[in-house]
Amino acid sequence: MAAMGQIVCVLGNKGGTGKTTLAHMLGQGLGLLGVRAVVAVTDATREPLARGGRRYLPTDARRPQELKRVANAMRGVAGWVGVIDGGAGRLEFDLELAALADLVLLPFRESQEDVRVVLQDLERMPRAMALPSQWPTNPWAREAAQRSLQELLSRWPYRVLAPVSALGASKLLLQRELPPSLPTALESACRELAQRVAAQAGIALADTAARIARQGPHAGRGAGIVGDDRAANAEACRACTISRAPRATCSGR
Repeated sequence: MAAMGQIVCVLGNKGGTGKTTLAHMLGQGLGLLGVRAVVAVTDATREPLARGGRRYLPTDARRPQELKRVANAMRGVAGWVGVIDGGAGRLEFDLELAALADLVLLPFRESQEDVRVVLQDLERMPRAMALPSQWPTNPWAREAAQRSLQELLSRWPYRVLAPVSALGASKLLLQRELPPSLPTALESACRELAQRVAAQAGIALADTAARIARQGPHAGRGAGIVGDDRAANAEACRACTISRAPRATCSGR
């Protein structure tokens, strides 16, 4: 496991590409794989989400000073991953976030406008990866969408990740309170996305995933995310400075 926390930014100059949904899917998927994750929301139009039932810590970073605090804290918490959810139409801010990140994801949909904007963003952010988002599942629509990728793939063949298919249930992750259980298809999609991003960013999975498996199917959910070992709990105490969790709820204390 890396000695410092890692940061993944989900950015892009165009709105409506699924940045927020993907950020929360990634956080949930990392948690399902046993990786401790924080999802920081920077878009002022978004409301903070409740922590209960999530496999990750949602935190409010909509003010610049909060974002700086979150990013600095994440770097100091070994073994954690910070996922920063960007907003549309904030190019200079996106470039600042990209400079913080170990990996930048640029979601885009199948429209020509989305492809045009993501091409520009790839030029501006040399370490970013394009991520086809909310991709059609209908075979004919998917074939048409694939044709829209040709220009992108011809120019950046090694900077385009496999598509994330459209999944209506993903909207559940954007609710303030999660339902008691999530659909299996959604959790599988979250896990698959996290595996791909982890491979791209060099995020270790094996040790933490094995420990979560030993603890049982509910390990890592909600307040139990930190488990029972003292080292993990010490890290969780430091992570509480990221999410501003109430002192009484921190299981590391």
